[in-house]
Amino acid sequence: MVETLALIDQIFEEHKLIIKRVQNLEQAANDAGVLLGLERAKEQFMPGRFDQRQGLQNLQESFATIDKELQAHFNREETALLTAFEKHGDKELASALYSLFLEHEDLRNRFAHSREHIAELIGGGLSRQLWEASAHDMRAYISHTRKLLGAHAENEQKLLQTLRSELVRRETKK
Repeated sequence: MVETLALIDQIFEEHKLIIKRVQNLEQAANDAGVLLGLERAKEQFMPGRFDQRQGLQNLQESFATIDKELQAHFNREETALLTAFEKHGDKELASALYSLFLEHEDLRNRFAHSREHIAELIGGGLSRQLWEASAHDMRAYISHTRKLLGAHAENEQKLLQTLRSELVRRETKK
């Protein structure tokens, strides 16, 4: 039971970190057309500017880092957390967790699409008008992905808190 509580606490912290990084990604993609990168990227990215390639490469690197962390997080939830829910939760909690796992696939697909979109923009094969329109679309897509990820994490947090409260209640009864 102690391991399960520690796992829940770890996932809470990961949710905070991932949401913060994705919010930074959204800000990078939306901040008046300037991509700041996630943490370290300082290069500017503005559709139509000459230095757009470096800004996109920084975004691509930051996006890859976030994606890798998110995949590891999803894997931990889909393995260790699922085992904990099946062991310590009831069928209703486990069923709710399974439902949330269905959203993981959509989020994985959105990240894959964004990686492809960024690569297309870096590739340089688009006319200026198409490139600019595509860059704006990418920013909107990243923003929507962040909103979906935030809602997903919030729902998981509620479910994790329910299991955590139940485990603490059981422990205090002993």
